[in-house]
Amino acid sequence: MERKRIKCIYFRWLMVLFFGVMMAGCASSPKYGAAKINSTPAGAEVINLKDDSNLGVTPVKVTFRGEADTAELVTIQLRKSGYLDRITSFWINRRHDTPKAAGDNAIDIQVGLEKQK
Repeated sequence: MERKRIKCIYFRWLMVLFFGVMMAGCASSPKYGAAKINSTPAGAEVINLKDDSNLGVTPVKVTFRGEADTAELVTIQLRKSGYLDRITSFWINRRHDTPKAAGDNAIDIQVGLEKQK
């Protein structure tokens, strides 16, 4: 009887360990995508319209973190004194394992600004 009880306890611990390993394998690690945003002329402030965050001044490289193999439509506004504000959108695909890899493969975004009259 004691031997049967030990086997039952052993089996339960193996099942707990097995499901723990399986669940750890299901958790996805973050992935990254990036964009190199340029403007003509350079020196425009770049605002992410999703959260009104300042992404930098052109030329700027921006990395986006998220779940693996997901895409996001990013909408930005470029502002520069003496020029009309410009809004543009682009898709970011998160398929790189590190921010560096994403930056090395960043998509190019070119935005032309028009002088105010």
